Amino acid sequence: MKIQFISENFPPESNAAASRVYERACYWVKWGHQVTVITSAPNFPEGKLFPGYKNDWKQFEIMSGIKVVRVKTYIAANEGIAHRTFDFLSFMVTGFFAALKDERPDIIVATSPQFFTTVAGWAAGALRNVPFIFELGDLWPASIEAVGVMKKNIAFKLIEKLELFLYRRSTQITALSPSFKENLVKRGIDKNKITVVINGVDLARYKPQARNLNLSKEWGLDKKFVIGYIGTHGMAHALCNVLNAAEILKYNDTIRFLFVGAGAERSKLMEHAEKNKIDNVIFMPRQPKKRMPAIWSLCDVALVHLKNSPVFSEVIPSKIFEAQAMGLPILLAAPEGEASRIIMNDKSGIHVPAEDPKALASGINKLASNKSALKTFATAALRTAPTHSRETQAYEMLTVLKETLRARA
Repeated sequence: MKIQFISENFPPESNAAASRVYERACYWVKWGHQVTVITSAPNFPEGKLFPGYKNDWKQFEIMSGIKVVRVKTYIAANEGIAHRTFDFLSFMVTGFFAALKDERPDIIVATSPQFFTTVAGWAAGALRNVPFIFELGDLWPASIEAVGVMKKNIAFKLIEKLELFLYRRSTQITALSPSFKENLVKRGIDKNKITVVINGVDLARYKPQARNLNLSKEWGLDKKFVIGYIGTHGMAHALCNVLNAAEILKYNDTIRFLFVGAGAERSKLMEHAEKNKIDNVIFMPRQPKKRMPAIWSLCDVALVHLKNSPVFSEVIPSKIFEAQAMGLPILLAAPEGEASRIIMNDKSGIHVPAEDPKALASGINKLASNKSALKTFATAALRTAPTHSRETQAYEMLTVLKETLRARA
């Protein structure tokens, strides 16, 4: 099968979408399929080109057997609605033309976020008479409205209409959570065209390991109980709440909060911590993907944190599965929903209310003082990790692609 995948993010970027697309494509190539990924020059989230890349109209490379076509875009950091919108729209246009000029595929897949990528996928599929699969990774524009970036104005309603148009015109939809499917069905989308394919983790990369002693010493984490937040520092994550919890726990010198990553809110968080002399918080810059297992090894507990909004009750952060594969207990601070159901069903950690610093601090204290519970959660996390493997996800997604082609034949 010739699969064309359109995604603005791709390695060496290391965000959830980039990892998901790449790791699945590796399996598809291994299983004998031809995969082309149309993407941008790597620059997320800082809006700065990664070393060795140029923002040219078209660049080609082969990565793990995957043909990668990189197109020119308006590059912007992951902050500010105007610049980001230009970024999204530019990739929609250049990605669309690259899709048209590439060898005709058997099927086209486009992933959100960001939402406008799927416009390019639909248009290319329509013009080439090729089935188009909409991979739903986030609910736009609802999620950006939830973080206050956009209000429910005329522009919002227009994007919402375009969103529904794309759902209806897609050949099939794959949703990253059951709640995404429920959301679409309630809005009139045929349930039979939606398949839930939950995110996963690369078990070959992520596995339990002893704390990296060199890194631990370098970052002052020796003999500390480390709460690790590893991922994007964005508006959807409400991480100021974590700093408020850290301030509550300043009296306990054995506890440290480790923030690793980048994002729109990172500089504000660092300024807040410095201004309020919250010295039990450590900020480590974004790390390359290959180093992530060593970074996770520094943590005693994996923190998964989301803003208190109904929209985020439908989200399943991919860091849950990475933490489980590393054998780490999980502390989830988020609205009750998809993520909390996984944590509770897997018995791999505890759940506290979203944006409640006292509840978060209390949860941390309970974990720090109960080694037996930590061990139980870690064992459960490791036991359930194989059920969320990237290989399983790749197989399920490939099954959707095959069945779509069979139905069209």
